[in-house]
Amino acid sequence: MIKRISSGGEFEAKVGYCRAVVAGGFVHVAGTGGQGADVTTQCASALETIAKALGEAGASFADVVRVNYYLPDAAEFAPCWPMLAEAFGANPPAATMIECGLIDAKYRIEIEVTALAPAA
Repeated sequence: MIKRISSGGEFEAKVGYCRAVVAGGFVHVAGTGGQGADVTTQCASALETIAKALGEAGASFADVVRVNYYLPDAAEFAPCWPMLAEAFGANPPAATMIECGLIDAKYRIEIEVTALAPAA
């Protein structure tokens, strides 16, 4: 069974995707950008959106097994570390940070996670 979770974000309808998909024992959360003027504000906003999607799937940050961070400037990653460490706490996932272009220059970070889905 597949469950699709939409957040109503502007790009979901434009691009044709949903915020998260629960399938195969996992919750796959799409790359999520945040709102705000700088990388830390956007990171906090993205984490809130991800937490909501995980919650709708019956999961939390404690269930995340993989996270990918995408930033147009790798130097902006370090200011986000305290909030990421707080979000994942004692349950850190495997992680990768990639420096790359994002869909719009106003975005400073995009976060994608995969979590274990709750047992049915």
